[in-house]
Amino acid sequence: MSIINEKEAKKLLKKVLSFSKADECECNLNGQLTGNIRYARNTVSTAGEVSDLTLAVQSTFGKRVGVATINEFDDASLEKVVRRAEELARLAPENPEYMSILGPQTYADSNTYFESTANVTPEYRAQAAEDGIMPSKKNKLVASGFLTDSHTMSAVMNSKGLFAYNQDTNVSFSATIRTEDGKGSGWVTRDYSDVKKMNTAKASKIAIEKSLGSVDAKELEPGKYTVILEPAASVGLLGRLFGSMNQRSADEGRSFLSYKAKDGEKDAPSNKLGHKMFDERVNLYSDPHHPEVPTATFSGNGAPVKKTYWIKNGKIENFRNSRYWADKSGTAYNPTTAGQFLMTGGDASLEDMIKDTRRGILVTRLWYIRQLDPQSLLFTGLTRDGTFYIENGKIKYPVKNFRFNESPIVMLNNIEAMGKPVRINGNMVPPMKIRDFTFSSLSDAI
Repeated sequence: MSIINEKEAKKLLKKVLSFSKADECECNLNGQLTGNIRYARNTVSTAGEVSDLTLAVQSTFGKRVGVATINEFDDASLEKVVRRAEELARLAPENPEYMSILGPQTYADSNTYFESTANVTPEYRAQAAEDGIMPSKKNKLVASGFLTDSHTMSAVMNSKGLFAYNQDTNVSFSATIRTEDGKGSGWVTRDYSDVKKMNTAKASKIAIEKSLGSVDAKELEPGKYTVILEPAASVGLLGRLFGSMNQRSADEGRSFLSYKAKDGEKDAPSNKLGHKMFDERVNLYSDPHHPEVPTATFSGNGAPVKKTYWIKNGKIENFRNSRYWADKSGTAYNPTTAGQFLMTGGDASLEDMIKDTRRGILVTRLWYIRQLDPQSLLFTGLTRDGTFYIENGKIKYPVKNFRFNESPIVMLNNIEAMGKPVRINGNMVPPMKIRDFTFSSLSDAI
């Protein structure tokens, strides 16, 4: 019963609401049917499936809110979870930021469901793992990988007549492939809505090439370098930038997007909306209808989600915010789903960028990223699984990994070239060539 259709979901949620005695009631129904397979040291180690359907009921009396959850669906259990939510609401203090639930909304259709992914079998997962393991064995390498597929559904209904429903599918794969002596390491990740696009053998080949190519890495002095960041290297920094584009923290002076009034300046804005902060080629947006990374067209509270630019031609175009803060500040409410962000790019290939680089470093990915300063959005972290020195348009040799200290604000002002965006972690990110990227020290880690 983990995945139910729209008609069944509507019937179930109407029954739940019929038990409610609260001033307002909102129900969220979430189902999942997921499968996975993991391998290490060229051998499958674990595999499994998860099937669950969960109901969350939010009951409100005035501004007192209580939430209870359950995964049992007989009538007695449904009434029990509603009573529990109401009991908690009566005990709760008033929420001064509570916003009344939304009324009926209109939603555009979504294209998040692919039957091919919903029908993935244990046999498919086993073969996908084998396709990742065998090439490593042939090259006398050691592979570890993880593949997971999911078929999920979500529905929201409230006592004001709102109802929304969606089904979603996704499959993701990642692999780390190392030399037997542990001196070389390569990594790759792929994720799709449609499993027909997944090819673990082809993906693993990339990690194999990086593993073999990263043996006997040489030391380079830390400093500022021109870097070519593969999408997996920049997605973490871009994701943290996107996650920090919150209107409230900007308005309250806690953000890199807060506006600091100049001496004597009157009627100064509280944030940097409309300010040009990045290279004019930078465009960051969300779009539930993007063919490569589709998402539901409604958020968790049932608000419709549409294509929204956050950064346009280098300027701050919109902020992420809550309904409360939008109402308080008299601005538009900008709901999102799944934290999805998309970045436009260029036409250059990774190979083209390498050919046009006189001296630089190719970075496969960044990891262990930690924030140092929210005001400048400065982060630190490490390169990993394939870092290479480029000279006169060619990869010359592997180099030891670096610790970096860098801000995506600076990074997106130092763009020299961008390639075609590709899907990674549910987002679209281009490879980028960046000048003056700061490497602060060396790391002995592989």
